[in-house]
Order: sequence, then structure tokens, then C-alpha cells
Amino acid sequence: PEDSPAPAPRGLAHSVARFGRSVAEAGATARGLTSYLGLFIARLARSLRHPGSFRFTALVHHCEEVGLKAVPIVALMSFLIGIVLAFQGASQLRQFGAEVFVVDLIAVSILRELGILLTAIIVAGRTASAFTAAIGSMKMREEIDAMRTLGLDPATVLFVPRILALLVMLPILGLIANVSGLLGGALMSWLELGISPEMFRTRFVEGTDLSHLTVGMVKAPVFALIIGVVGCHAGMQVGSNAESLGQQTSKAVVAAIFAVIVADALFSVFFAEIGI
Repeated sequence: PEDSPAPAPRGLAHSVARFGRSVAEAGATARGLTSYLGLFIARLARSLRHPGSFRFTALVHHCEEVGLKAVPIVALMSFLIGIVLAFQGASQLRQFGAEVFVVDLIAVSILRELGILLTAIIVAGRTASAFTAAIGSMKMREEIDAMRTLGLDPATVLFVPRILALLVMLPILGLIANVSGLLGGALMSWLELGISPEMFRTRFVEGTDLSHLTVGMVKAPVFALIIGVVGCHAGMQVGSNAESLGQQTSKAVVAAIFAVIVADALFSVFFAEIGI
């Protein structure tokens, strides 16, 4: 007869041990991400000192993959978010006869928070997974070991072009998202509230401070670093089987989105404390 499986351990001691293991794994992951960030900065500095070793063609390729191909989905998402904000804001502000303030609501929400945050979340979903899958596949096929054998540094060849492409393209995608969101909000304000495009533009210019755009754009490089480092780190953790590749890809997407949201919350608290 087959032996029955051993019962799963239960009790307070097992729960505490499992929680301790989770905390230890989270600490090890944070330490690994910090080390990969330092590795990227060191390799980028070395590439700047020795421009001949920098792979400009790879940078252009990853800029196209990360930025240009993401423009349609980012623009469409922001356009629809602007429409939703205008529609919901109009239904609430109409009760107080303050429909014109929907322009301020759209401008501050899009420029300060939603434009760059939702763009970073979309980029995290499509780019962090792509980085993990590409690097993880190379690791499974032992191509990274072959690079080291040929005297090539994997960090310089794989990490620097990818993360630098994110640093270049994410602010541009954020600006595209801002413009699309404002266009969507202006369209819905015209259809729902009768606020003409000229009136929307006048109210936007007069009532919106440049600091809102600055706050949103300051976040973009930080979000880009987070997404790139998380994706490259997860790719290097892939084992020798396809199951490991799938697990690390899923973990990279979840970790990148979670880290982006946490960083956005910290930015919000910081700018509120300094009065911006």
C-alpha cells in the first residue's frame, strides 16, 4: 500500500518560521536589487570613461522596444483616463455649480500623479517581464557563461543598454501620457459640460502651476531605475528550467509594480512635507 503523505506542519511555531523565512527572502531580494543598482552605476560610469565600449546600437534597439512600441497603449490609456476623470468630476462638481474646476481636477491629477504613475505601471508590466524573459532565456541556454568566456561583461552588454533606454524613454512616455490625458479630459469637458477647447486651454494655463508637471517628471527616472533593475535582477535569478523562467517573470512584474507604487507614495509624502 502507498504511504499516506505526511500531514502539513501546523501551529504557531510553523507560522512564525514561515514568516521569518519570508522576511529573510525579502531582505535578500532588497540586498540583491541594491547590488544590481550599484553594478549598473559602476558599469555606466566605466562606459562613460571608455566610450568605445558602449553599445550604442543596443541602446537604440531597446529605446525602440521600450519606448516607441509602448506609445500607442500609453496614449490610449491616458486618453481614456482623462475622459473618465472629466466625466466623474463633472457629475460631482455639477452639484455645486463648480463645473469649471473640472479643468483643475484633470490637470493636477494627470500632470502630478496619474500620467506618470500609470505609464510606469504599463511599462513595468510589459518591459520588466521582457527583460526577465530575455536575460533568463540567455541564462538557461548558458549564453551568459559564453559571454564571460569571451571576455564580455554581462552587466555592460545586457544591463546598461536596457536600463539606460528606460531612463531615456520613460520621461518621454510620461509627457505623451500627460498630453493624451489632457486631450481626453478636454474632449469630455466639451461634450459633457460645454467647456470649449479655448476655455479649457485658458483655464488650464491660468490655474495650473508648472510645479505639478515638475513633480510628475521628477518621478520618471526613479521609476525607470526601479523597473530596469528589477527586470534584470529577476532575469539573472532564472534557473535551468522553463518553470523557473515563468516564476521569475511573474515575480518581476509584481515586484516592479509594487515598488513603483511604493516609490510614488513616498514621493507624495515628501513633496507634501516640503510644500510642493
